[in-house]
Amino acid sequence: MGALRNVVIAILVLSILTFIALFGQLPALRKTPIGWLQRALCLHLPNGLKYADQRATGGRLTSRSKRLGQYLFYEQNPVVLVHPTLPTHPHAKLSTLQIIFLLLLTLSSTLFLWNASHRLPTTLLFPIPLLLALPYSFTYLTVTHQTHFITPSNLHSRLRDYPYDHILFHPATPACRTCALPKPARSKHCSLCQRCVAKSDHHCPWVNNCLGRGNYRYFLALLLSLGILQIYGACLSLYILRPIYHSSSQTHPHNSWTDIGDAIVSAINQGGLSIAGVGLLAASTAALPLGLLVYHCYLIWAGMTTNESQKWADWRDDMGDGYVFKASRAQLRTWNRLRKYRGGGGDGGEWQRVNGHGQGGVAENPALSIGVEEGGDGSEVLWPTSSDQMVVRTNDGKPPVGQEALWTRIWGLDEVENLYDLGGWENFVEVMRGR
Repeated sequence: MGALRNVVIAILVLSILTFIALFGQLPALRKTPIGWLQRALCLHLPNGLKYADQRATGGRLTSRSKRLGQYLFYEQNPVVLVHPTLPTHPHAKLSTLQIIFLLLLTLSSTLFLWNASHRLPTTLLFPIPLLLALPYSFTYLTVTHQTHFITPSNLHSRLRDYPYDHILFHPATPACRTCALPKPARSKHCSLCQRCVAKSDHHCPWVNNCLGRGNYRYFLALLLSLGILQIYGACLSLYILRPIYHSSSQTHPHNSWTDIGDAIVSAINQGGLSIAGVGLLAASTAALPLGLLVYHCYLIWAGMTTNESQKWADWRDDMGDGYVFKASRAQLRTWNRLRKYRGGGGDGGEWQRVNGHGQGGVAENPALSIGVEEGGDGSEVLWPTSSDQMVVRTNDGKPPVGQEALWTRIWGLDEVENLYDLGGWENFVEVMRGR
């Protein structure tokens, strides 16, 4: 019973720590106990160890650990080539973390099937080739996909994919300092890939590639296929071990919880590492890819990417502080025309506290910015929906001076329209189409 307890505790602790590290940084969990534990585990604890190492070794251990982590999670391993036609491409090689993931999947499956195939009926063996092939196929597709990277040749097409919503993405945003290209709506520059990514979601170290327009659907399929494979493997392990457990219970009737535990340990011992160990590992880790899949399904339903959810979380915090205001762009255009007709002037300096420009020079009046003027709102993009809203945030919690009657303070995201949310089903269809 003690051996079983130790194994179960160890697996549960590792699973919980992995869950906290992966999900604690999500905006939805940022202000929950999971978010606090994630910061303690991934921020405060490393900072404390870094401080201790600085005092003890002058920072040598921290430097080497950081270098090892960078190599394991983000750099390409020089041994294995993924795509022979792309030998010089930065994503043509597998990272060490990918190799570890694929080796763990391959060795576990091989070890289990080698010892369990003769103990399973044909009906249960039949789905295994397909269930095993799918994670490898979707991993390959996610890793080798390249069309989501923005280049001079596809920039024009990427600029026409999505309109600017003038909240998270603005047409007046400066060009990418690294790529020297304009930033299309919903795009982001990845410092690891050294490229701008169309409809950027996030950079995934497990596939050593950014997830964006095109390969995001393959990543979702990878999570689903991997979770199904793990659940099926755990069920096959239970199918083999259950008769052993019942046989042990008939030989030694269960009169207490200790007897039940001894029967389980006996079944695990007879199953060995190849059956019981692999089954227990699959059962305890299946929640990780499936939990991540559920979160991404929520993002699809809400019409957001991971990158956008983080941006909306920042807006939500400012809304909670009362610093965000909303107005009608049509009314702002009308006001702008009247201002020009009357000769303008008189309100330039009053705008230096809008949109975070509380110090230094004069910020532009948001009513006069690109997107409010005629022809500057991205109308050339064919998009199913449009929005009349204009949202700004100020430093002092007061509406823009001179237009107080046009602006309404908003306190939550439910008062703001997400231009990219076409509805749950339509969002899902767009993702499945690679858009």
